[in-house]
Amino acid sequence: MARAVTTALALLLALSSAARAERSCAPDRLDLRWSGGGESFAVELADDPEERALGLMFRESLDPAAGMLFIYESPRRAMFWMKNTLIPLDMIFADASGTVTRVHSNAVPGDLTSIDGGEGVVYVLEINGGLAERLGIAPGAEFRHPAIPADSAAWPCDG
Repeated sequence: MARAVTTALALLLALSSAARAERSCAPDRLDLRWSGGGESFAVELADDPEERALGLMFRESLDPAAGMLFIYESPRRAMFWMKNTLIPLDMIFADASGTVTRVHSNAVPGDLTSIDGGEGVVYVLEINGGLAERLGIAPGAEFRHPAIPADSAAWPCDG
């Protein structure tokens, strides 16, 4: 009897772990990992020109565990500004592998100054201003999301 309970418990834990792994690699979640930490954000996707143009404009708040993930079709020099954006944001720029290349902290609401993400950007995560620094997110951190092809991902969904 004890062996059956132990086997059932082991199976339940394995299924729970698999469900967490599957859930953490869902289109509405972005996982980050870095030396000394990790975090998962509920994300809205901005993966077409209209959604990318609107971004987080006109929002009066953003849940601390949420963000917006911008996805481009190919690597490019990503430029952002804060026109019509009401809240300070951190912008986390990543290359085709999902590796963070640059972090811009505390973009000023309403500021029309261009924010340069650099060359080779495919993904940009916007989160609440100051959060990247508080968490320790810096270049070299890695994204995990289903939009990042497994064969090029630094941290693939199945890994």
